Amino acid sequence: MGALIGALAVYVLFWAVAPSFRQLDSLSTVLYQSSTLGIMGLAVALLMIGGEFDLSAGVAVTSSALTASMVAFQFTLNVWSGVLVALALSLAIGAFNGFLLVRTKLPSFLVTLGTFLMLQGLNLAITKAVTGNVATDSIRDMDGFDQARNVFSATIGIGGTDIRVTVLWWLGFAALASWVLLRTPYGNWIFAVGGNQDSARAVGVPVTFVKISLFMLVGFAAWFVGMHQLFAFNTMQSGGGVGNELLYIAAAVIGGCLLTGGYGSIAGPVIGAFLFGMVSQGIVYADWDPDWFMFFLGAMLLLATLLNLYVRKQATRRRRT
Repeated sequence: MGALIGALAVYVLFWAVAPSFRQLDSLSTVLYQSSTLGIMGLAVALLMIGGEFDLSAGVAVTSSALTASMVAFQFTLNVWSGVLVALALSLAIGAFNGFLLVRTKLPSFLVTLGTFLMLQGLNLAITKAVTGNVATDSIRDMDGFDQARNVFSATIGIGGTDIRVTVLWWLGFAALASWVLLRTPYGNWIFAVGGNQDSARAVGVPVTFVKISLFMLVGFAAWFVGMHQLFAFNTMQSGGGVGNELLYIAAAVIGGCLLTGGYGSIAGPVIGAFLFGMVSQGIVYADWDPDWFMFFLGAMLLLATLLNLYVRKQATRRRRT
């Protein structure tokens, strides 16, 4: 509810100050920006409900795209071969994070910070060693490119405007994640593990499986977004993705997920990602100085968090009375 109120306020603000923001094409652009953040935000939100978070999520997106591009180009393979190798790598990174967390009992902050730094270094070092540059070669003319682009980065005409397919994937993933979280035993396990993993283990919840699978889910989302970026731009910069992990976490927090775990929803991060999309594009449409973008995001995060806290306290008080 707090995220929804904040999103409505931001929408009214930009609707009033930026006439171009009211156009249907502008809404399409906002949805596109929201979708690329929102797909990752969904996986990160589920992980946070499970009591953990992943600082390597941003660079993992770049790692996935770099892997797919270099495997396909250097070995002159169909691009789908690179896509599958990238998927295996992304899942392996997630499994590594989860396995190390479970085995060592270290905080996820330390485990994923280490992974973040390793991936950041590997992205640059391996790309320069393989391509001789800080970016990959274009795969635009390779076999399978057009088919892969149709899956990950197509543009579809709907209602007189063009919508990126990532928007449809984002909403589809959100519906699936919401069903899993609210209607399946696995969703109950996520809440239980995030609330108190010792109590969850005592009643038979497979804590290890839940933790590792949630990190692998983040890996899957990183792979999907990485594939979108690769087939949207044909090439990838090795230094990309740094800092995006904080945006994913912020979208989940704005949507009501607690950093302590055990509480959250799917609708909240969807609204949080949409709010980010509105701010990022609304500043442009309003012709404001884009240097203020991060300030607006920080202020929005604080205000939405405080509003969520107030709404949650009011709801708890009403239940008690």
